[in-house]
Parts: sequence; C-alpha cells; structure tokens
Amino acid sequence: MAGSLQGKKIAFLATTGVEQIEYTEPRKAVEQAGAQAELISLQSGSIQAWNHFDHADQFMVDKTASEADPADYDGLVLPGGVANPDQLRTDPDAVAFARAFFESGKPVGVICHGPWTLIDADVVRGRTITSWPSLRADLRNAGANWVDEECVNDSGMVSSRWPDDLPAFCAKIVEEFAEGRHRAQAEKTGARS
Repeated sequence: MAGSLQGKKIAFLATTGVEQIEYTEPRKAVEQAGAQAELISLQSGSIQAWNHFDHADQFMVDKTASEADPADYDGLVLPGGVANPDQLRTDPDAVAFARAFFESGKPVGVICHGPWTLIDADVVRGRTITSWPSLRADLRNAGANWVDEECVNDSGMVSSRWPDDLPAFCAKIVEEFAEGRHRAQAEKTGARS
C-alpha cells in the first residue's frame, strides 16, 4: 500500500477530547501510504487528545473548520472519543465540512463515537454503519442500519467500532482513499458527484 495515496490530501476532523489512537493510527496509515494529512479543528492552536479517561498528547491544528475548504481534500477521517464528536456536532462549520465530503462523493472514515457528527450532518439515513455500541439507537433513529461488525464499507463510508478494530479500519480507509470518489456516496446523500 506504500505510495498508493501519493499526491492525495486527507483531512482529519477532530477537537479536544479525541481518542488519541483513533487519530494517530489512521493518520500514520495514510501518511505511510503517501498522503499528506491535515488536522482540521474548531479553533487554531492545539487540541488535547485523550487515552480513554486520561490526558494524552496535544496536536497542532493545521486549519479550522471555518477556514478549511473541503474541495482541497481527497478524503476525510472522523476519529472518536466521547467529547470530540459531541463538540464537533454542535459546530455548524464542522458539520458542513463533514457533509461536503458526502455531497461530493469523497470517501470518509469514521470510528467509535465519530458518527455523532455524521448524524448532525444528515448523511447516515439509509446507510449501513457501525460504531461504539452506545450510538446504536442514535444511528437507528437517524435512519441508519446499525451493525456490530469490525469494519463496514458503505459506498465509500468506512466505519469501525473501537480501537481494537484499527488494523482493519486503517487498511480499508487507505483502500477507499486510493479508489477516490464514489458516485453512490453522493447519491445516498441526495447530491450529485
């Protein structure tokens, strides 16, 4: 897979409270495949990652959601952590940034609690997705078909449940980002690619 993402740029949308390993492992995977990765967040400066309930490392933000242009990126990753997507889903710029990837048919990877942001972006209706188990009712209420599987791919939207799923998740997002746009991704969102 080395070099399969050469020339591609992948956005990671996260803020303070992100589960560190769900940010660092996918980022390492896409960078090892040749992609450039950028951290998009709610504010400039740095964000505080978590290791479950403990502080972990801090990471510098490349751009804010209000200044980043989704057209500049070939794919999006939404890491989990409880506080991270809960904050992102209340920010109109972050929600619009995530939705734009679906509207344009670009591949998206989402893990753990990350789908909360996608619920507010209104892009899970009619889609098959997995997540941290406590999101099952939220996703079903938003019209998604929730399943308990290690890794699910629905027309370029790759989802996984938790950190133990990271090897499968990372391999699949690299594959989907290499494939590029998915017409069905945009169609399922009600947009044209």
